[in-house]
Amino acid sequence: MPPPSPERARSLRLSRVHPAWWVAAVAFLALLGAAGFRAAPGALMVPLHLEFGWSMSVMSLAVSINLVLYGLVAPFAAALMDRFGMRRVVSAALFLVALGAGGSVLMTASWQLLVFWGLLIGTGTGAMALVLAATIANRWFVRRRGLVMGVLTAGSATGQLVILPPVAALAESIGWRPASLVIAGAALVTVPLVWWIIRDHPQDRGVLPFGADPRTYDPPPRAVGGAVRRTLEGLAFASRHRAFWALAIAFAICGATTNGLIGIHFIPSAHDHGMATTTAAGLLAAVGVFDIAGTIASGWLTDKFDPRKLLVAYYAFRGVSLLLLPWLLSDQVHASMILFVVIYGLDWVATVPPTAALCREIFGERGTIVFGWVFAAHQIGAAAAAFGAGVVRDVFGAYTYAWWGGAAICVVAAVLSILARGAHHDRITAQASPEGSPR
Repeated sequence: MPPPSPERARSLRLSRVHPAWWVAAVAFLALLGAAGFRAAPGALMVPLHLEFGWSMSVMSLAVSINLVLYGLVAPFAAALMDRFGMRRVVSAALFLVALGAGGSVLMTASWQLLVFWGLLIGTGTGAMALVLAATIANRWFVRRRGLVMGVLTAGSATGQLVILPPVAALAESIGWRPASLVIAGAALVTVPLVWWIIRDHPQDRGVLPFGADPRTYDPPPRAVGGAVRRTLEGLAFASRHRAFWALAIAFAICGATTNGLIGIHFIPSAHDHGMATTTAAGLLAAVGVFDIAGTIASGWLTDKFDPRKLLVAYYAFRGVSLLLLPWLLSDQVHASMILFVVIYGLDWVATVPPTAALCREIFGERGTIVFGWVFAAHQIGAAAAAFGAGVVRDVFGAYTYAWWGGAAICVVAAVLSILARGAHHDRITAQASPEGSPR
């Protein structure tokens, strides 16, 4: 696409808000909602247990399927967005979420959790996972990519936590079924906004990406070929390099210690200590508030410092927090628990901007799809931890060993983050074009 005419360029300079920021704003809302819809089962586990008598292991299995699909759909969603466009993929995903949440009110047997919580909601929210954030940051921004990735990541992570208190309050006051219907309605309401604002490329709005120099900017070639083929080729390419495995395993640990442990089991664990469900949900919401500041700050830091060093610091703080958690939980909210909420909130998904930056830095134009696979590892780790923590609770009657196990694997993630540099960094970057040809 040729650069805009001088008149058009002057008009764009005079425009108060670049269209990229509107696209990012709507993506923020979609990501916030999607993450909240996916995490809502954490607030419904206690009501379902009380009504149907389903064990934590059974419900954790359904949530684990949700988490696995949330991750495995992500790399395919990245390629589907290249092939069919972001608007179509995100709108279809929101319809799936509405179907899963609305249909769950008809559940009478535990296996139906696998369909509604697992298959439908997991697939729908997976199509709006952090690959949407990475796609928008890479396509619509040249400057401020790290910051934008941080803001969008904050929306994704905060949605898991901010939506929990109203869902928990509804479930406790009038029942879990109305809470599920509210989730379905919220998903449907978001569709028109996505369709109206989001476009696939800046050129579709007649503009350049934010921060692009019209004298030197050369739009990247648009992807060609089948979405499934490109996604699998991206995995085959990345899996030959140790940097990918270091990032994937470390990010799996990130998922295990956030979505899998705290996101799903913090409320039941606090309930075991005598804390009210709504109070525990409120603490998770507070984690979300601090997560906004932490993740945005992480995006800003990623633009300025070595992402590997940031990851080491983040995993170290998280490990110490999990190590101490068993002594912090009680029937009341004490100052020590507030400190945990602050630290864990600032650290919640601060790992995402530096991890996405490393994928882009190491794997070039394939970076978004590679990040999709790394994010899939994140969710596999979350699923394993969600199920494993439920089993620990059923076997030992408490979550203590689950929290300590999470602390131990954070040490592993910190070490792997340093190894993500890779000996073949320059060669990988040179090879990383969409079709595998030299750049």
